[in-house]
Amino acid sequence: MLKRKLVLENGTVFIGAGFGSDREISGEVVFNTSMTGYQEIISDPSYCEQIVTLTYPLIGNYGINRDDFETVAPFINGLIVKEYSEYPSNFRCDETIDSFLKAHNIPGLAGIDTRKLTKCIRRAGTMRGYIANEDVPDDEIIRRLQQIPVRHDQVKQTSTSKPYIVPGRGRRIVLIDFGMKHGILRELTKRDCHVTVVPYNYSADNILRLKPDGIMLTNGPGDPQDVPEAIETIQRVIGAIPIFGICLGHQLLALACGAKTEKMKFGHRGGNHPVKDIIHGKTFLTSQNHGYAVNTASLANTDLELTQIALNDHSVEGIRHKVFPAFSVQYHPESSPGPEDSNYLFDDFLRLIDQTITKQQEEKVYA
Repeated sequence: MLKRKLVLENGTVFIGAGFGSDREISGEVVFNTSMTGYQEIISDPSYCEQIVTLTYPLIGNYGINRDDFETVAPFINGLIVKEYSEYPSNFRCDETIDSFLKAHNIPGLAGIDTRKLTKCIRRAGTMRGYIANEDVPDDEIIRRLQQIPVRHDQVKQTSTSKPYIVPGRGRRIVLIDFGMKHGILRELTKRDCHVTVVPYNYSADNILRLKPDGIMLTNGPGDPQDVPEAIETIQRVIGAIPIFGICLGHQLLALACGAKTEKMKFGHRGGNHPVKDIIHGKTFLTSQNHGYAVNTASLANTDLELTQIALNDHSVEGIRHKVFPAFSVQYHPESSPGPEDSNYLFDDFLRLIDQTITKQQEEKVYA
């Protein structure tokens, strides 16, 4: 295999063997600590334009199966692994990870000391990196990295461009797509919801015309402050319709209610992050993928209350509105790649909708 390398913007160089596409690419280098679910990770739109490092040492052993994907096509810029399996053993396998990456023009790099790379990111913080052939001079690569502008259109890239309907006979849900994982849609349709998926910049007026029973704010990539139109929409619909936010949707709900967000040093990405529900005194493991978080202190001057915290660093993992039917979590209760500890939140959302409808009906009777 062709010798290739990863060069970080601080000058650190990792030499490995190339697989997948042989193109040169740059992106923010992040790491995921999950021990399984590499297909769900590769196909998660929240990794848009990032170079993903998988810390688990063996990748590709069960190949690639389209049924396990979280979006139609991947948005990652590159993949870094310790080793990958060229000969997967799985009766469900459609193709190898190498052929899949080639088909989508995504470069991979194997034979890297991913433990050292992860420690480097943890110490210095998330950095941009560049994958190129070994013979390209390091100083030339760093010069290129310095000239690449930071993009702010990742949500636009990953969101649907037009509304579409996934029919059901249950509650009517408008799902605002900021880079949705299919797991969210699966959980709603499993509960027989009638789901209308709309673009990230769909107006509040258009949403209200659909007369939804509830609104879902999905996950997505990038900085939540890069989506001001979504913040405005949330401000106009909150209080009128129950809201449930996940990941980026959680951050957008916080911003819409007057809280602040901040970029984390290296983010939370993995299927093994412990979270404590401080309202009910429960602790469970969660699947996470985010580089931004809600600022804890900023909740003090809002109508939001803290409901859940990360046990690793005590960052905000859950909030709810004190007056309106709205709540959100930073992690992924749709469990892709898992675990499924917090799957109950979709049922909580539907109960909140039913309670709100009952309350509105009672108010009409006594009006």
